[in-house]
Amino acid sequence: MTFRAFINSVKEGFKGIIRHPLVTIASITTILLMLLVMAAFFIFSLNARNIMRKLGQQPPIEVYMQLNVSEENLAATRSLIPQNEHIIEQIERNPYENYEYFKTSLGSSSSVLDSFDYEMYLPYTFNIRIDDPANADQVASYLSTLPGVSKVAKESNVMSFLTRATSFVNIATVASFLVLFMVALFIISNMVRISVYSRAYEIEIMKFVGATNGYIRVPFVIEGAIVGLISACCAWVISIIGYRALFIKMMVGIDWSSYYALLPYKSLMWMVLILCVLMGVLIGSVGSGIAVRKYVKV
Repeated sequence: MTFRAFINSVKEGFKGIIRHPLVTIASITTILLMLLVMAAFFIFSLNARNIMRKLGQQPPIEVYMQLNVSEENLAATRSLIPQNEHIIEQIERNPYENYEYFKTSLGSSSSVLDSFDYEMYLPYTFNIRIDDPANADQVASYLSTLPGVSKVAKESNVMSFLTRATSFVNIATVASFLVLFMVALFIISNMVRISVYSRAYEIEIMKFVGATNGYIRVPFVIEGAIVGLISACCAWVISIIGYRALFIKMMVGIDWSSYYALLPYKSLMWMVLILCVLMGVLIGSVGSGIAVRKYVKV
């Protein structure tokens, strides 16, 4: 197709939108609703993964040093822990700090530890935060080889749950997108058929005078892409405004560093825009292409 023919196809695409306003409005509304649902799933999955990432980064691994460990081994372990690429923070507690921690956890019964000799029975410990729960086994193996380490304990159940939950969220998001995409494609292709029916005689004449299938099909595809783009912009504005209102309401009294803090809407808006534009244009153009495909064969 020549550049001039492509420009004519673009013009015909815009004319098609104006020529059938009711079909255009119905198509925009349908794609808009589908994109709103997709955007909602997308925002939910991003927040769910962010919460699980924060939970997974909490100290799930605890390193117990040997009793009366030497200062040399303690210093060596302290310096070697950060060298593992998956470790993002280490929190050290000396025997006295562990003693105070245990007393605090006992609450009103803490007096039973008043005469406890913590220097003899409590070790130095390191609480380790990692970047991903899936790396817990590898990090634990590394920590167990460090000098002066007596035991490495990890919350296996918590790590396994977070890993499974993250995989489930990812699979559910992809599955929901595929289902919504197929539904939207089916609805749009059937709506575009109405526009094609009204131009069936015109298409037949174009075929008889030598117009190629591509030349006939491109205006419909461009028309669908434009409708999808309009729907995408509307869905983006509505979803961001809605999420902003939800964010302001849900974040009242919640610290930004909390596990349950939502992602700021400003950090999501461009990702949501890209998603809406890509899906909207794809649904509109592919749906139109499928609808007009059988009618260009005269």
